[in-house]
Amino acid sequence: MPLRRRIGVISAASVAVAVLIAALVAYFVVRDQLRSQVDSALRQQEAVIGVSHTLPARLPGIPASAGGPAQYVQILFANGGPEPYQPGLTIPVSTRDHQIATTQRGTSLTDVSVGNDHLRVLTFPVLVDIDNVSVPAALQLARPLNGIDGVLANLRLVLLFVFLGGIALAAGLGRLAARRALAPLAEVAQAAQHIGETDDLSNRIRVHADDEVGQLATRFNSMLDRLEGSRAELDESVRAQRQLVADASHELRTPVTSLRTNIEVLLEGGELDPEDRRRLLADVVEQSEELTALVTDLIELARGDEPGYATEDVRLDAIAAESIARSHRNTPQIQIEPHLEPVSIDGVPARLERAINNLLDNASRHSPPGGVIEVTVDGDGVTVRDHGPGIDESDLPYVFDRFFRGTHARGKQGSGLGLAIVRQVTEQHGGTATAANAPDGGAVFTLHLPVLAAAPDSADSPANEHAHL
Repeated sequence: MPLRRRIGVISAASVAVAVLIAALVAYFVVRDQLRSQVDSALRQQEAVIGVSHTLPARLPGIPASAGGPAQYVQILFANGGPEPYQPGLTIPVSTRDHQIATTQRGTSLTDVSVGNDHLRVLTFPVLVDIDNVSVPAALQLARPLNGIDGVLANLRLVLLFVFLGGIALAAGLGRLAARRALAPLAEVAQAAQHIGETDDLSNRIRVHADDEVGQLATRFNSMLDRLEGSRAELDESVRAQRQLVADASHELRTPVTSLRTNIEVLLEGGELDPEDRRRLLADVVEQSEELTALVTDLIELARGDEPGYATEDVRLDAIAAESIARSHRNTPQIQIEPHLEPVSIDGVPARLERAINNLLDNASRHSPPGGVIEVTVDGDGVTVRDHGPGIDESDLPYVFDRFFRGTHARGKQGSGLGLAIVRQVTEQHGGTATAANAPDGGAVFTLHLPVLAAAPDSADSPANEHAHL
């Protein structure tokens, strides 16, 4: 069943229940009010009559303003049958009525039917004086309910028409309201169908009002914005992957070709000078190492694009101290001056260590023998500065690109991926990587990282152990 029709049916059903309850309440209230008036008139006449010791020719009644005397009166003797007080209708007698006449206790209000007459009967005890003897009996007063029954029948008919009319009106108005209220949902459905057919995410839904449907339209538009952004990022990722594959193929071709050439020369088995053979073998080893480094960096870049790295609260200064110790072991001819403040960061220790290692390796390659590298860890992140030739101004915008080799880096060992990994790791930690030239010479690389807080310093921390390498 369509949603519009369901809303109409639910509206009609809800109104039907409400009207039915209201009609029942109104009917029973009116009925009780009318019947209570009859009961009140009977009780008033009972009070006027009281307990009579003589049988008067005529029973006392109540004024017309209070309903007048009962139309039907009957005496029920304890040891006999009923006797109408005046000729006319005989009121049916029940066991309860006999008990009242015999025990002279209690009263009874009941409905009885005599032919076409519907009566309300009040029975109460009296003492009848017959020949100076008090005889127990019960007096029955009856008033007809035919008029009240007619009024209630008309009321039931009116309430039935009100009930049916309310349902019909609610169904019509509910369908009309549903049509207007669900119009924005129809726009959402059309937009979804359009996207499914055309794959176009540029269309947006017009927000008609700030209600639930309007909020749905707003969230649908927000979802389209995110989908459009995700698609753009996916397209950019695919483009970057294709570019990476193309660049990697180009970079791998040179060492593989050179390695293959040298191996073919060695396999020819001709007479080679021992010095030439040693040189060829040295080239094979160097090209193998270069190829290994390039493949390792490619794997690192590929893994770095994968989500799901578990972060933890780590000491950035401790990671920098470990990287400094590693660099000192690999390049002991280079001096390193650390300035490490104890700071913490929410990150992946292995990834951060790889980024700092790459910065130190890059600085070592561009530092002269005996040169100095300055490493600073503070509230802004990590800064590595060398005293080499610096970076050509035209190369500064591209130093973090994959496979980019600057003017001063050409001819030196390296895959061209180290700084790309540095930028990737920094951005994964919510930071940015920058490169600049120092005013007095050398290059300055800075990893601007969102440091959590300054960590308490301790004399035995890893940062202090390597403070003077």
